[in-house]
Amino acid sequence: MTAIDESGALPPALPGKIYIRRHSIVTRLTHWLNVLCLTILLMSGMQIFNAHPSLYWGQYGADADPSWLQIGSFEDGDSIRGALRIGSLTIPTTGLLGASTENDQLTARAFPAWATIPGYQDLATGRRWHFFFAWLFVVNGLLYLLYGFLAGHFRRDLAPTAEEVKPRTIWHEIKEHAGLRFPKGEAARHYNVLQKLTYIVVIFVLLPLMLATGLTMSPGIDAGYPFLLDIFGGRQSARGIHFITAWSIVLFVVIHVVMVVLSGLWNNIRSMVTGRYAIRTERSEI
Repeated sequence: MTAIDESGALPPALPGKIYIRRHSIVTRLTHWLNVLCLTILLMSGMQIFNAHPSLYWGQYGADADPSWLQIGSFEDGDSIRGALRIGSLTIPTTGLLGASTENDQLTARAFPAWATIPGYQDLATGRRWHFFFAWLFVVNGLLYLLYGFLAGHFRRDLAPTAEEVKPRTIWHEIKEHAGLRFPKGEAARHYNVLQKLTYIVVIFVLLPLMLATGLTMSPGIDAGYPFLLDIFGGRQSARGIHFITAWSIVLFVVIHVVMVVLSGLWNNIRSMVTGRYAIRTERSEI
């Protein structure tokens, strides 16, 4: 029984938590399939990049043409050294990029063997892995989009309100995230404006751009849809944009995982497996 003071008022209840249904079965299934697809696409994509680890702007690219990015190696006495060059800036990367350890010795290789599919250098096999999981990723993404529109997920959960997109609101959320202060109670039921804007950029900008530039690199697609080359300024430009968007998504995933861990690893994992998400309340139900 709850005690009542002399004034007849109920005392403040202790903080507690309630469980809500945060993610639907469709969202959970497509999320984990995306994890699988993106992992294999990244690893097979690095395998493909290793075949010619330089990026150019324009239609053509060759060893004699100036590249804006290159992951390579150079001889240093009896050994080799790896380096990442971006424009005129060169960064030593021995042991990771350009020159990595294989069988206890440094080997010239843009991305290391442990990071690629397959581990040995094989462009044809890497392309097979990449193309298969790229189309699986597209089909999975279309299923998610269809569900999102029909179920009202985008309108209800991802569309920011006029108040949320005001500079002061965005700046407030930035400070809250920087201070690792995560929402509780009613606020924890919904995505904040930074999450909404980030998901919108990833879903409706980065992913379509990555798909379109990937198609533009295919001579067969270009034969049927030559306007793609005009849109992206040539096949080499499309390759560069594809590279940038892919690593932008990797950056998003890294930040996403960090925030998942910091805001409650088990709670977030459970919500994406079972759909149940625990919310801490300031006052428990009386």
